Amino acid sequence: MILIKPSHYDDDGYVIRWWRSTMPSNSLASVYGLVMDSIERGALADYAQVDVTPIDETNTRVRIPDIIREFSEASTRGFVGLVGVQSNQYPRALDIARPLRAAGIPVVLGGFHVSGLLSMFDTLMPDLQLALDLGVSLFAGEAEGRMDAILRDAAAGTLRPIYNYIEDLPGLEGTITPFLPYSHVVRTIGNMTSFDAGRGCPFQCSFCTIINVQGRQSRRRSPDDVERILRQNWAQGVDRYFITDDNFARNKDWEIIFDRIIELRERDGMDVRFMIQVDTLCHKIPRFIEKSKRAGVTRIFIGLENINPDNLMAAKKRQNKITEYRKMLLAWKAAGIWTYAGYILGFPGDTYESIAADIEIIKRELPLDILEFFFLTPLPGSEDHKNLWTKGIAMDPDLNKYDLEHAVTAHPKMSQAEWEKIYWDAWQLYYTPEHVETIFRRAKASGIDIWRLMVIVLWFASSLRVERVHPLQGGILRFKNRHERRPELPLESAFVFYPKFAAEFVRKHARILREAWRMRAICRRVDRDPTSLAYTDLALTPVTDDDVETLAMFTHNAGARGAVAHARKIRELTHAAE
Repeated sequence: MILIKPSHYDDDGYVIRWWRSTMPSNSLASVYGLVMDSIERGALADYAQVDVTPIDETNTRVRIPDIIREFSEASTRGFVGLVGVQSNQYPRALDIARPLRAAGIPVVLGGFHVSGLLSMFDTLMPDLQLALDLGVSLFAGEAEGRMDAILRDAAAGTLRPIYNYIEDLPGLEGTITPFLPYSHVVRTIGNMTSFDAGRGCPFQCSFCTIINVQGRQSRRRSPDDVERILRQNWAQGVDRYFITDDNFARNKDWEIIFDRIIELRERDGMDVRFMIQVDTLCHKIPRFIEKSKRAGVTRIFIGLENINPDNLMAAKKRQNKITEYRKMLLAWKAAGIWTYAGYILGFPGDTYESIAADIEIIKRELPLDILEFFFLTPLPGSEDHKNLWTKGIAMDPDLNKYDLEHAVTAHPKMSQAEWEKIYWDAWQLYYTPEHVETIFRRAKASGIDIWRLMVIVLWFASSLRVERVHPLQGGILRFKNRHERRPELPLESAFVFYPKFAAEFVRKHARILREAWRMRAICRRVDRDPTSLAYTDLALTPVTDDDVETLAMFTHNAGARGAVAHARKIRELTHAAE
C-alpha cells in the first residue's frame, strides 16, 4: 500500500515540492495510523508480508515508474491511496492516478474535494465522474471503522467505485490516533506533526467546507487518546504539534484535554508545544487562555476574516464580533502567545481602497503578530460553491487554482486585475519595515522571544514575493523536476529548464538573504533598546468604553457603527434583566 498526499502545481505548472515543507498532513497521519492498526489486528493475515509507504508530495518525490515497477511483480497485490485530496490538489491527484490505472494498479482517492461534493450535490459532479471513468475508486467521509473493509476489498480485487460514508460520521473516542513515523516527520520544518483532538464546527460560515464534511456536532478524542498520541510521538523524539481542529475552543472537552497535557508537562516533564486554531470569542471561555499557556500552546490561529461586520454577515460569520477583537487579542498578548490571523479579501462590499484602508486600521489598532491573506474562494463542498453552481455563475474550471491564492469567480465591485493586485499588495501593505518594527516592539513588551518571531515574520513577509506561493504552502529549498509538469503544458528542454532553474535559485536566495539581513537589523535595534519593555501604543492600550467612539475600526463605515450600536443594545438589555 502506497499512501500519497498529493501536492499541487504552481502557476508555471510544476509540482510544488520542498526539501522541508511547512504544514504536516493530518489526513496522511490519520490514514496511516488506521492502516497500520488494521494490519496489526490481522485484516490481511493471508499475506506473508505487508508493506505500507506514506508519501507527502510536498516534501517527497512521487516516482510513478518505480511504483509501477513494484506492482508489476506477480506475487504483489495492493493499491495506491490518494489521501486527503483538496480541490486544488485534485488535478495533480488525477495526473498521478492516470498512469497507475493504465498499468492496472488499483487507486482509491479520498479527501475534502470528494467528500465535499458528495455532501452538497445529489448528482455526481463532472470531475468526480472523470475519476470514475479512469477506474479510480472514490472514498467520501471518514475512515475510522471502515479501513478493514477497504483493505480486504483491495486485496480481493473487488474495490467498489464509490465508498460514501458522508452521512455516517464515526465517533472518535477510543479510535486509532493519527501517527507518522519519525522518518517522515523530520521532513517538515521544526519536526512538527499533527493530530485532531476533535472534528466538527458549530458555526455556519458559507465559505467553509468543514461543516459539510465533518459536520456541525463536536466529536472528540478522549484525554487518554491525546495522551497516547503524545507519548507515542515523544518516544520517537517528536514534541511539536499542530492540533488541526478547525476550532479547538469549541471542543467540549478542551479543558479536560488541556488538564491532561498540563499534567504530562508539569509532572512528567514532557515539554510538548502546540499551535491551535480558535475563534474570536475564545477569550470569553473561563480559564481557556490561562490553560492554553500552561498546556504549552505557543501560537494560535484565528479566523479574523474581516473588520467589516457587513462582510462577516454576508458570509454568515456571525460569531465574529469586531467589538471583541481587541479584548481577545490583548488577552493572548498578555499570555505571551503569538497570534496568527487569517484575513479574507473579496467579500461583496470590498474594493481595492477599502481593503487597503482596513489593513491600515488593523496595523494601528489591533495587536496582531502575523496576518495572512486569502481570496474569498467558493471551495467545492461549501455553501458558496453550491450557490454559484446552482445559479450558473461562472467559476474557473481549473481546480488547481482553488488554493485561496487565485480569483476564481467574478467580484461585484472589482475587476479580476484589481482583486489580484490588492491580494499581492496586501502583504506589502502589512509587512512594511515600519510595521515589522512595531510587531517586534509589541512582542518584546509582551515577553515574547522576538528573535524566534523574526523568523516567522520573515517567512510570511517574503514567501509570496520570493517563491510566489502562500507561506502555508512554502518550504525550505524548492525542488523542481522538469518531468513533473502538468501534462497539458510542454516539456521544457533541458538546455532551457536547468539554467533557468539555477538562475532562479540564486536570485531567490539572494533576495531572501537581503530580507533576512534587513529584518535582523530591525530586530537587533528593538532588542537593544533599553526602553523596549515599556513600549506601548494604541493597539496595546487596554480596552475602554470610549474605544467605540474614537477608534477607526468602530467608526469607519456604517456596518461598524451598526455593530457597536447592536453590542451596546445587547449590553443594556442584559443589565436591565439583571
